[in-house]
Amino acid sequence: MALFKKRTVGKPGEWYYCLEHKKVEEGPECPAQNRFGPYTSREAAQHAMDTARDRNLDWDTDPKWHDGDRATPPGD
Repeated sequence: MALFKKRTVGKPGEWYYCLEHKKVEEGPECPAQNRFGPYTSREAAQHAMDTARDRNLDWDTDPKWHDGDRATPPGD
């Protein structure tokens, strides 16, 4: 019986942004909870934080999602 799990190997051409090390990695080198991706290119992964910031801003300012009460999504 193995004591350690096998390490997940990434596919060639998959790029991730590691939130812990703040760097781009090819293939998943770090645990899933510490990374964004996969991205199709190194350049796209380099802009992961900008993309996340832009998406968060879009979501935070979307009137269909927030109608004054930020805790309740529409339809609830």
